[in-house]
Amino acid sequence: MDPDSIFDSQIKRIHEYKRQLLNALHIVILYNRLRANPNLDMAPRTFFFAGKAAPTYQLAKLIIKFINNIAAAVDSDPSTRGRLKVMFLADYSVSVAERLIPASDVSEQISTAGYEASGTSNMKFMMNGALTIGTLDGATVEMAEEAGEENMFIFGLTADQVEKTRGWYNPYWHYEHEPETRAALDLIASGHFNPGEPGVFDPILDTLLKKGDFYLHLADLKAYGEAHERLEQFYRDRSAWTRSAIWNVASSGKFSSDRTIAQYASEIWNVTPCPVVELTRTAGS
Repeated sequence: MDPDSIFDSQIKRIHEYKRQLLNALHIVILYNRLRANPNLDMAPRTFFFAGKAAPTYQLAKLIIKFINNIAAAVDSDPSTRGRLKVMFLADYSVSVAERLIPASDVSEQISTAGYEASGTSNMKFMMNGALTIGTLDGATVEMAEEAGEENMFIFGLTADQVEKTRGWYNPYWHYEHEPETRAALDLIASGHFNPGEPGVFDPILDTLLKKGDFYLHLADLKAYGEAHERLEQFYRDRSAWTRSAIWNVASSGKFSSDRTIAQYASEIWNVTPCPVVELTRTAGS
């Protein structure tokens, strides 16, 4: 692992709507670019994943396997060595988060807009100086209001636009009209990431193409890649990146637990503070 590479982290429960799969598809696109041109001018990247899947959530578990298989393929390919690294951290816990979050340069908050109830890991990353790449969903909306969208990398469909796709969205359009999307899916279908296990990732491809891509991975993939390109160019200006990181930290005060609990008490629980009465100790007591 290159400590000077961009540390890009997505740590959260593994779920289709949280779109770890979108992140993985983008990594496959980067992998294809480097295989085609090992001299490509691309900043070294280290992608961290961490999180757990529900015991019976088979597709989520398959996504974990897919990410790990991508990691193995990247590690074994000379064209990506030192340029691209993928790591899935096992047994995610608070202790792991305490190390990974402060070390991260980039926070992935890429859920399908309209599906993230709130989210708190995005706030933790913000407070520790990571810049967010994400959709306008959950608490990321409030973070953008506080820090300004110019200090984040916002992309993709909004919640209203997501709702308007229902009934007509066709993921095959992206396969047919976006060459890098098609190349990534074709590489997966070829068995490149699962030698000796034919068809193991077919359920992922079926979810994206045959079953309608309900969480709109392919719809947002191109915009997501373009946001990453903006991110990389911005990272090259270390002074500008540092200013944005500091601004994010300075803008995160609203998300303190004191303010949050006070707002819950006032707006939801309808309770008021109870003053603590100081007891005067008498002599000899």
